[in-house]
This record gives sequence, C-alpha cells and structure tokens, in this order.
Amino acid sequence: TDNLLLEIKKSLKKRQWGAAVRLEIDQDVDERLVSVLKKALELVPHDIYYISGPIDLTFLFKLYNKIKLPQLKYEQHIPEIPPVFLDETSYFHIIAKEDILLHHPYDAFTPVVDFISQAAKDPQVLAIKQTLYRISGNSPIIAALSEAAEGGKQVTVLIEVKARFDEENNIQWATRLEQAGCHVIYGLVGLKTHAKMTLVVRREESGIKRYLHLGTGNYNDVTATLYTDIGLFTANEQLGSDASAVFNTLSGYSDLPKLQKLSLAPVGLRDTLIALIEREIVHAKKGKKARIIAKMNALSDIEIIRHLYRASQAGVKIQLIVRGICCLKPNIQKVSHNISVVSIVGKFLEHSRIFYFSNDTQEEVYLSSADWMARNLNRRVELFFPILQASLKDRIKKVLAVLLKDREKARRLTPSGRYLRYKHKTKVLYNSQDVLSAAILSDLPLEPSVQNIFKPRHSEE
Repeated sequence: TDNLLLEIKKSLKKRQWGAAVRLEIDQDVDERLVSVLKKALELVPHDIYYISGPIDLTFLFKLYNKIKLPQLKYEQHIPEIPPVFLDETSYFHIIAKEDILLHHPYDAFTPVVDFISQAAKDPQVLAIKQTLYRISGNSPIIAALSEAAEGGKQVTVLIEVKARFDEENNIQWATRLEQAGCHVIYGLVGLKTHAKMTLVVRREESGIKRYLHLGTGNYNDVTATLYTDIGLFTANEQLGSDASAVFNTLSGYSDLPKLQKLSLAPVGLRDTLIALIEREIVHAKKGKKARIIAKMNALSDIEIIRHLYRASQAGVKIQLIVRGICCLKPNIQKVSHNISVVSIVGKFLEHSRIFYFSNDTQEEVYLSSADWMARNLNRRVELFFPILQASLKDRIKKVLAVLLKDREKARRLTPSGRYLRYKHKTKVLYNSQDVLSAAILSDLPLEPSVQNIFKPRHSEE
C-alpha cells in the first residue's frame, strides 16, 4: 500500500514535465513564437491548434456569476427530498419496507449522505463498507466514515487513488480515513475500481441484516447537483449477499463466488450483456416482442457493437441514448436499420447508465456504473445490477420514455457520423430535463405520445 501511494505521488510530480500532446494558441500570434514553442515542446504541425477567441474559458464561470441577466440563465433547480424520507426518521426502517430509487439531481443527494451518517451513529450498525472514486473537496461522506471508525465501527473503504486527475485528492482522503481508523484498501492490481457501492451491516432482532446503496454515479455531493445519475437503496438479501462477496474479493479475503443478482466486470459483465442481447435475438426470431433501450455515456466496445448489429438484423428494435462517443453506425440497411442513436446534451450532464430489455413480455431493467467500452468491461471493476421492484421498473421506464421524446436538446446520429437536430413543427420544444425537473417521476402523468413508446407496434409482434 505504501509503495503504491509513493509511486502515484512520484508520477504526479512528473506530470508537470510530461510530454505535450497539443498546443492551443491564438490564431493571430507571431509565427516566430509558434516556431520557438514547437521546437521547445517537440511538437509536429498537427499538434498545433489555432484558436479564434479566448483560449482558457474557465474565466466564464466567474463572469456568469457577475452578470445579472436572469433571462439568459437557467432557472435554479432545487433538488427535492422524496417524501418517504421526511415521514420516517430511520432510513433503515424505510429501506427494510421497500426499495427506494433516487434520480439525481431531480432528487436530492442528501438521503445518500444521511444514510451513511445514520449508519455512523447507529449503535446497532456493525460495519460500513464503501467504494469511492471521485469525492468532493469537503466531503460529508468522508466525515461520516471517519466518525463511524472513531466510534468503534468496522469501516472498510476502497478508495481509487488512480482516478484520473483526482489522484492527489484521493491520496489525501485515504490518509485521513486511515488516521480515523478506517481500513483503507486500494483495489485489485491492474484494475481501476469504478463501481459505486455502499454496504451497511446491522444487528437487528431477527439477526444480521444488510442494507445497500448501489449507483450509476460517484459519491460526490457537488457533482450530484450537476450530473444525472440514479441510485438504489435496498435491503434485498440476494443483492446484499452479492455485495458482501464483492467486498470480500476486493479486500483480498476470498475469491469471487458465483453471484446471484449482481454482474461484475471484468469477470462476467461482458458475458451477461451478450447473453441479454442474444436472448432478444432469440425472441425476435420467434416473432415475440424483442427490444433494447440502453442509455450510457459512451459506446465503443467492438464485440458489443457486433452483437447489436446482429440483433438489428434479427429484428430487435434498439434505441440507444449515448451522450458521448458512439462507434456504432445506426440506420444502415441490412446492418443496423433497427437501431437509432440520440445524444442529449443539456443543463445537466447525462451520466446515468440505464438498460431495458423487453424479454418478450417479462421486462427487465438494469442500472450500471459501466459504459459499453473495452476499458470498462475489461480493465475496471464495474457493477451491473437489476431493478427488482415493479414500481421502480415503471419509474425508470418513464425516465427512458421522456428522454426518447426529447426534441430540443437531443441530436440524432446519422450513418455518416454526423449529429442532426430534429425538424420542428412547433415552437414549443420537448426538453426532457425540463420535464424531469418539473415533477417527481413516480407521480408524473405521461401524455399518450410518451406512454406509447413502450407499447408494442405491429412490426414487433
């Protein structure tokens, strides 16, 4: 452990002397200066980018705060705490009754922090285990974990000190947690731990009970107000048992057994995804309902793309919501004619990973920390978990339906690789983030055009 931290500290010091990968420079600068920089930095012509306008745009954040023109700004969004957490003081009593879904930033991140804070103070809690990837500058979660350890609880924290650009911060947090008495681990050799998971072990009258939080995004109270992510609270015994096994493996206490409900990269997630896609292919060939809706940040894994092409050719209807890079080409005849791809870039950064499989009529919904990229499926510890409660499946289906109806911030990907706006017949455009901001999704009545997204069409039957 000490050697790992020492090596990372050394690499951080070397970073400021690392090789230049590009030079951005004002387009009107004297070419003699460009020549000097090019030689000093050992650059070739295609490494140089001439910029028309300001180069470092970070000053705009300060400018934004000083300009008093509310009509040019987004309306302030105030996240809501779900009523279920306002009616009951003990989060453990709430979660024991039913699974709870939080959709950030529409739902507040506060319950996640409070869950860990309550666990730190609860005398019946025996242990807290958590993975941390990116953490805020003054993290209340770090404070709660430290309090729990100082109070005598067994606290295990896997902190990823190789998280890109957060290495220095994470080393500082790791040191603080160790000083508080936490058992800090750094994951498996050669793998980044990107999974988002918290396990609380509690002694109750009926015996030992596990409480779990699984998410698509980081335990970061700042970015939780800017990124869209989904978190699940559950006391499901199978999920809790799986999570315990995963932590034991990450801690080096045991090999990973066969999991009941969770899928874990890099050991089985790829196979799980391929099996789910192949199952839809089988349904399509039998004339049954076959459909995939997948939302992620990036899609570049070659094997997954090939299976999606196969599914399209078999008649599976596939709708992809991919904010960033997408190496799949949609709507190519006899290859991907049943695949559509949209990217939504709005006020909030679309960060959640959501996966829907119609499975004929036995619909399945999953959430994950992983994008469909080779790095996530092969070189990271990632989680993929099912939504088991019917009401929560319905809520996520509503989210997907709203996203797929977006015509203001969505852009559709064409076979050529270009992204195009939708043509508008009306001046009032459908903005999915505005719709999601306007209502708590469990109570959101959907207009018929949104509800119809999940109704089978004749071509699917």
